[in-house]
Amino acid sequence: MERNNFSKVRQVLFIILLANILVAILKIIIGSIIKSASMTADGFHSLADGSSNVVGLIGIHFASKPEDKEHPYGHNKYETLAGLFISVMLFFAGGKIVVDAIQRFREPVIPEITIESLMVLIFTLTVNIVVSVTEYRKGKELNSQILISDSMHTRSDIYISSGVFATLVGVKFGLPPVIDPIVSLVVAAFIFHASYEIYKENSNILLDSAAIDAQDIRDLVMSFEDVKDAHKIRSRSSINCLHIDLHIVVNPKLNVEKSHNLVHDIEDAIKAKFDKNAQVIVHVEPDG
Repeated sequence: MERNNFSKVRQVLFIILLANILVAILKIIIGSIIKSASMTADGFHSLADGSSNVVGLIGIHFASKPEDKEHPYGHNKYETLAGLFISVMLFFAGGKIVVDAIQRFREPVIPEITIESLMVLIFTLTVNIVVSVTEYRKGKELNSQILISDSMHTRSDIYISSGVFATLVGVKFGLPPVIDPIVSLVVAAFIFHASYEIYKENSNILLDSAAIDAQDIRDLVMSFEDVKDAHKIRSRSSINCLHIDLHIVVNPKLNVEKSHNLVHDIEDAIKAKFDKNAQVIVHVEPDG
């Protein structure tokens, strides 16, 4: 990621942190007042969103450090580690909601629904939509894995808050109070799913899974007339810190200067198509 992008990511995370704290406080307070397990659960989920923003800010702080002797590839993977930590936080948040829902099955409580509580829920739902969409777009724009991961975290709030809203309306029109803890379990399922998706995305980066389909790279490289073959194509890390290495086969009579220029042209083409900041290494082999 470009250095100036780290500052932009930090600004986005801080603004979203303030929004999530506001949403969480409103949901928890109103959920406690009307005795709604699902709304309170949704509030704690929003609080977890705020906590994940803090984790993201810490991750960005360390990830923005420049390369040094001990870390010649930079500190970008601190951002990935922060994403994994968010996944763990989500998992435990989901577990707490399950425990609370089980308790409500044993001791049912009828939520006290008011027009004010429904208006608060609609307001927080709107905030969640704006936050999730904005954060995801900024994550793509700034090539930030932490913003993309955090937006996946926040996105589940949209579906969860919608479910809570439907539940409160249903209870208001006569559905049994048991529907409230049932929705809490649905909330937990969304959280567990978000936790898994974030874990999978970030663990793939740490394990150096292929970042780009090797065939896509080969097709680009083979478009050069002087390239007879391309193999041993590898890519790793995320799209915001991309490393690609490959071997190309050329005519053995191609002189050093032309081979050198060919390599630079291939590197420029790869950067233009996949990532302008990609680190590309091309090894030249003679044909035959």
